[in-house]
Amino acid sequence: MTIYLNANELDTVLVVIQPPEEDLCDLDTHHGLTVVELYIMPASFLAVLILGLPLNLLSLWVFALRLQRWTRSTVFLFNLTLADTSWLLALPFLIHYHLNHMYWNQGLPLCIAVRMLYHNYFYLSIFFVTCISVDRYLAIVHPLRSLVLLDRRKASLLCAAVWTATLLLSIPVARMTQIQTCPGSNRTVCTLYVLLRETGESLPYSLICSIIGFLFPLLAICYCGLRSIRELRRRPLHPDHLNKKLRLRRLLGAVLVIFSSFYLPYHLSRNAAVVIRAIYPDNPASWRSADTAFVLEMCICGLITCVNPLFSCLIGRQFRNEFYGTIAAMVSRCPRMQATSKGTQMNLRKRQEVSSVAPVRALPAPRP
Repeated sequence: MTIYLNANELDTVLVVIQPPEEDLCDLDTHHGLTVVELYIMPASFLAVLILGLPLNLLSLWVFALRLQRWTRSTVFLFNLTLADTSWLLALPFLIHYHLNHMYWNQGLPLCIAVRMLYHNYFYLSIFFVTCISVDRYLAIVHPLRSLVLLDRRKASLLCAAVWTATLLLSIPVARMTQIQTCPGSNRTVCTLYVLLRETGESLPYSLICSIIGFLFPLLAICYCGLRSIRELRRRPLHPDHLNKKLRLRRLLGAVLVIFSSFYLPYHLSRNAAVVIRAIYPDNPASWRSADTAFVLEMCICGLITCVNPLFSCLIGRQFRNEFYGTIAAMVSRCPRMQATSKGTQMNLRKRQEVSSVAPVRALPAPRP
């Protein structure tokens, strides 16, 4: 049976088979979302890759070869760095995808793996930072019980549980990730579940992930930090206690800054993009502002991989000393830097020699 369609009917069919992400197919319109996806996102990902990968590889090298004694915090920081590195290794595929005008030619399995890894990474980072906050809370508020409640072996098992839980939490991303072909061309796009037209599954999933993966850890971090500061204030004033209180305040401040600067806007913009689709399912033009904000947050959140090595230096004193010492040793091997350091050392030696000489007493002025 042959069916003949006129031009109007053909246009109707094309509208029906139009994929949900119309903006991903129509890249000729110069609106904000297209500019972000084609230019800002690959540039930011490339900058994060260039800066974050050396820092995290150096951190892994310090963890593996330089640290003599591992504590519970060291286990959590190592897993945090491992999560950062695994996400950074997936960035070249996303950079190539966006630089290639949103044309995905790597197949569906790799598309699913990249989308899962991107979604999975944020919750790995959040959960490991939460584990570090709980570890500090136990060490200060329950110092004796903490040795039994959470030793290094249990910390390793907890990290394995975090990896498993976040992987299970990301399974729906694999089910919602698709490869779609744009009408009128052979270009295929690797879709993101947040940008799907149908929100029956993406909306509850995004809300559940925001509650379990962000809200609960944020409440736990605030509780642990406030209880720890309260416990330190109750103790008698001592220089060691004062230093611990200052370090804890810096830790709590760093964690809250990370959450407020990266994770809170990311979850708000992601849920807003899905909710607007649910409210206005037949008005794609109303989605663009929320989609643009969400894509920009994806670019900003990538910077967290460059911040976490500095966060590790703030937490672990032993790691900080080894990390800075390794960087100083690498800089000293550079010929130009080595010459500068030698000149600086010579100047310091001259100053020390001058300062070591006893000053000559001035003669008294003659009386008139």
